[in-house]
Amino acid sequence: MSTGVVRRYMRAIRAMAPGGPDVLTASDLPDPRPGPGEVVVDVAAAGVNFIDTYRRSGTYPMPFPHVVGGEGAGTVTEVGEGVTDVRQGDHVAWLDGSAGSYLELATVAARHLVPVPEDVTLETAAALMLQGVTAHYLATSTFPVQQGQTVLVHAGAGGVGLLLTQLAVARGARVLSTVSTDEKATLSRAAGADVALRYDALDDLSTELPRLVREITDGEGVHTVFDGVGRATFDASLASLRPRGGLALFGGASGQVPPLDPQRLNSAGSVYLTRPSIGPYVATREELVGRTDELFAEVAAGRLDIRIGARYALDEAADAHRALEGRATTGKVLLLP
Repeated sequence: MSTGVVRRYMRAIRAMAPGGPDVLTASDLPDPRPGPGEVVVDVAAAGVNFIDTYRRSGTYPMPFPHVVGGEGAGTVTEVGEGVTDVRQGDHVAWLDGSAGSYLELATVAARHLVPVPEDVTLETAAALMLQGVTAHYLATSTFPVQQGQTVLVHAGAGGVGLLLTQLAVARGARVLSTVSTDEKATLSRAAGADVALRYDALDDLSTELPRLVREITDGEGVHTVFDGVGRATFDASLASLRPRGGLALFGGASGQVPPLDPQRLNSAGSVYLTRPSIGPYVATREELVGRTDELFAEVAAGRLDIRIGARYALDEAADAHRALEGRATTGKVLLLP
């Protein structure tokens, strides 16, 4: 007998098993309802990030199947029990690895939401969460960039690279970047990089890039290397540091770095190595909101440019992953449900 309840369905992208982009499958799932402390958000844009590919491939442990994505922005449609600081109709963004974002309606814990100002678009907010907060914590907390320093930013035309370059320049640093095409070199310099180095033109990256860096820095090397590429660039990064410099290895776009003998840090000049991730840098809601408020304010004032390099329909998520993993993108990649 019919209960008279009409169930509605939404579109979602799930990773059905560990693997390549082909495991991403479009599904119709029941519309969600918020539990205590949760809200439902009508997703305007979802960010596509390397961490999504790590989870999809099984590099990072995840249950399968799972709805992919952990970053997005949209409008609150329903509020769960106990939620007092978010209301229906609010524009919000989030960064939450436990909440899928490749879908039309997302269920997100209210404590993970940040308010989006009226003068910042939802697409911009979605593009800024993971990569913007990453760039912010690297430049302000991991190895705080200071006036007069020289820093090296790998993948300078990528989403984090463009933002990190702008933040470092604003703090008074000289930025050297690495890129793979003339177009990316132009984008990196436009973001403020003093020199954009074509690493694809080097026969031996591990020796030739450090030599170029030392030529540019009068033999000294850089104060800090921000490396989200990983395996392909790590040796060059370590060799590009000045004594007591710092290497922030924050990603592995080219693969994970093998285990390291700590003696290498000694022989490189008593340098520092850290493998940061975003969680400890937004461990409290106050820190999360503090970082995003600063970023949104810079955007609204016109001092921080957010480049959205590609937009894909929700059902094109696999194509978005292929483009990201193929290093065929610049700036931010978004899915638009």
